[in-house]
Amino acid sequence: MLNINEVRRIVVKVGTSTLTYDNGRLNIRRIERLVRTISDLRNRGFEMVLVSSGAVTVGAAKLGLTERPHELAMKQAAAAVGQCELMHIYDKMFLEYGINVAQILLTRENIIDDDQRDNIHNTFTALLRTGVVPIVNENDTVATAELKHIENFGDNDTLSAVVARVCEADLLIIFSDIDGLYNADPRKDPQARLIGHVPRIDAKIRRMAGGAGSAHGTGGMATKINAAELCMDAGIPMLVANGSREGVLHDIVDGKPVGTLFARPVGGA
Repeated sequence: MLNINEVRRIVVKVGTSTLTYDNGRLNIRRIERLVRTISDLRNRGFEMVLVSSGAVTVGAAKLGLTERPHELAMKQAAAAVGQCELMHIYDKMFLEYGINVAQILLTRENIIDDDQRDNIHNTFTALLRTGVVPIVNENDTVATAELKHIENFGDNDTLSAVVARVCEADLLIIFSDIDGLYNADPRKDPQARLIGHVPRIDAKIRRMAGGAGSAHGTGGMATKINAAELCMDAGIPMLVANGSREGVLHDIVDGKPVGTLFARPVGGA
């Protein structure tokens, strides 16, 4: 299981369903709680990285669109507007707690190129050493693959796992709109049971993961399984928890059982 005493560098991924209401507008209360908790954990000595979804949905709402746009150019326009809005909110809220933030926008090309990947690693290291909280998203205005749902990062669950590997994190926490991985769909089956620990990814686990998530997001539990596989291959534990649950980050670092932990047993293959 997770030994929090061995954790210093934490990547937290928040999805669109955590950051926004069903109408696409920002859930200010939840963002304030997230920022306050990350700031507190930073003061406690943890190095924190935030991978944030929501740019397209927030941008669409700000542009007065009634739904997530379907045309690629419009998605990119919404992403550009939404990313600006998100960073404005994050910068303002984190500064209230004396925490500086930095924006990092990535594409697949940045990661597969050795020199660029090394530079990104060095940037993360320098930012975290100076107490900055990096805020990461895919560069949707130039990286069309996520928006078109073809091969790239594909979703911010995968991106968060890539970020965890690049910055050599000790733990990745992915927030979902449910408590973790269940053995059945908890929205349909009242007898569904939460799985506390997954030591390996196999066909049975993939079947449990099912399909897509909320209407505004691009991923579901299946994408989190893919992210878990990336993390476990690098020896990084990953935890899926409910992003709407108050105090969940503090519970995790206090060693309380929360969500689903994906981690190989010590010494396991």
